[in-house]
Amino acid sequence: MLPSQRDLFDIPDDVSYLNCAYMSPQLRSVRAAGERAIAAKSRPWEISPADFFADSETARALFAELIGGDADGVAIIPSVSYGIAVAAANLPLAPGQNVVVLEEQFPSNVYPWLERASDCGAAVVTVPRPADHDWAAAIDDCMDGNTAIVAVPNCHWTDGSLVDLVRVGARARELGAALVVDATQSLGAYPFDVARVRPDFLVTAAYKWLLGPYSLGFLYADRERRAGRPLEHNWITRAGSEHFGGLVQYTSDFQPGARRYDMGERSNFALLPMALAALRQILDWKVEAVAAAIGELTGRIETGAAALGIAAMPANRRAPHLVGLRLGGDAPDELATQLAARQVFVSVRGDRLRVAPHVYNTAADVDRFIAALRELTGR
Repeated sequence: MLPSQRDLFDIPDDVSYLNCAYMSPQLRSVRAAGERAIAAKSRPWEISPADFFADSETARALFAELIGGDADGVAIIPSVSYGIAVAAANLPLAPGQNVVVLEEQFPSNVYPWLERASDCGAAVVTVPRPADHDWAAAIDDCMDGNTAIVAVPNCHWTDGSLVDLVRVGARARELGAALVVDATQSLGAYPFDVARVRPDFLVTAAYKWLLGPYSLGFLYADRERRAGRPLEHNWITRAGSEHFGGLVQYTSDFQPGARRYDMGERSNFALLPMALAALRQILDWKVEAVAAAIGELTGRIETGAAALGIAAMPANRRAPHLVGLRLGGDAPDELATQLAARQVFVSVRGDRLRVAPHVYNTAADVDRFIAALRELTGR
């Protein structure tokens, strides 16, 4: 079992930060990489043309390793909304067809589909939250011969309830529908294999479970989706862009694979080194070990909550790294704020108290949370 990695983070002993689903704290190594990168910009004469490409290619390779894909399928993007917009611009959707999303799904994977559906006379079908927490069965019930796109997460952002993407993807392909996955609340803390799920597009932000910086993310495109239309036409995604002297020899050809979907100024000299440090650490830990270690903590949270009469998302229906607690109508107002005043940090999402520990947490953090919850709820 992976022991607590708290010493790799700058977290005081009296802080119980159980809120990685909101934003991860930075690893000391990630902060150091950012500080070195910012200092390097003070000496631009030492930044060579090759540096515009080196970190980008390393990032592609590391991210591809994380998901079991290939580097040619990886694009560097600024946000989930950007990546979903790429998917929306490149997947066919006709009048009378529909896009399937989940109830209370994160809006960055909803708004683009509402807009696209409105533009082409299609519909967005919302899957009601299932009473038995079986999202895959509920999604199946909402798909039909008119379903063109299924746009879902790996686990629900409010409570960690899992979506069996292998099952959903297989059914989508039977119907001729595309699968778009927002994996922001799972990648880095829950194993993912693109060869098994086979998404048309996979999108994630880096600043949560990937332990990276804000304003950076990744897109993975299936081999059949790598010749599409990018959102923007920047110089670095074009063929031959490594040769700065020939940039005015304009070309309609792109760099290979999904690189055409890269955002402009993707060679961010501050953020990319930070993302690389984070990805290397996660790969060194191994995602399976991270998931197991966090699972021990969420299991302790579930047991502690049950002792207070508080229901948690069942372990067999949720990802191991994220748990939602249903407090009911007797929960005190501003519970998250009151917990924060006690140096315990969680989030309220919908009608759930979302608790999201990581490998920097300990059993003592969980016990402090349960004790504070008991005090504040009077249970």
